Amino acid sequence: MESVKSYLVVGSERAVLIDTGMGVADIRALVETLTDVPVMVLNSHSHWDHIGGSHAFAGASEIMVHPAGEAALRRGVDNIAMRAHLAADQLLGSLPDGFDYESVTIPGANPTRLLNGGEIIDLGGRQLEILHTPGHCADLLVAFDRANNVLFSTDAAYAGALYAQLAGSDLDAYAESLQQLSALVPAIRAVYPSHGPSPIEPALIPRMQDAVTAAAAGKPPDRIAGGVGITDYEDFSLLVKAELAGESSEC
Repeated sequence: MESVKSYLVVGSERAVLIDTGMGVADIRALVETLTDVPVMVLNSHSHWDHIGGSHAFAGASEIMVHPAGEAALRRGVDNIAMRAHLAADQLLGSLPDGFDYESVTIPGANPTRLLNGGEIIDLGGRQLEILHTPGHCADLLVAFDRANNVLFSTDAAYAGALYAQLAGSDLDAYAESLQQLSALVPAIRAVYPSHGPSPIEPALIPRMQDAVTAAAAGKPPDRIAGGVGITDYEDFSLLVKAELAGESSEC
């Protein structure tokens, strides 16, 4: 995995946890050591590595997701899929002591609030503006702290392999979402992504927009590996669906 990250943003009255990780440890217990204010959960999207601990917050906090991710969040992830995700060749390090690889699942979580983008989450003295940024997947959300000029870019922008090769990915939508984020760049002081190094330079976002726009317009990838088209840039790469790379393959 590409160094999965969650962020706890704390205000004077409440906090929001942006994503709950891969489900390999008790993230709620950790969060409770960091703040005493009530904690809400913002699932940036419903991919497994972002919803792993969301079920642990049931009944104690608001659990939020985009409507397009509601069914997947409720469903959770079964053991067969989790064992594939957590295979040794997929990990950057070892799993925690006592972790039961043989029976691991991600239980479903029931959202209490659906976010379409445009909402303001007031934490008390700090506000997060929610933006809907599809492309990587249909339900992707990012959070912008406009007063402090901080963007939590989740899986929309990070210094690594940008995934646009998934079954739910859409290059045209991705280009539009990055255009939306690029318009904010002059005001952004720091970008905190869900993968890779953090923070990253805001100036990376317009470069990512150019790369995705070019791919959406038909620019062929640099190479094909494992049925996926890959184009390399200085600080990131772009992965596209096999059919866009001139090959046929299941994604």
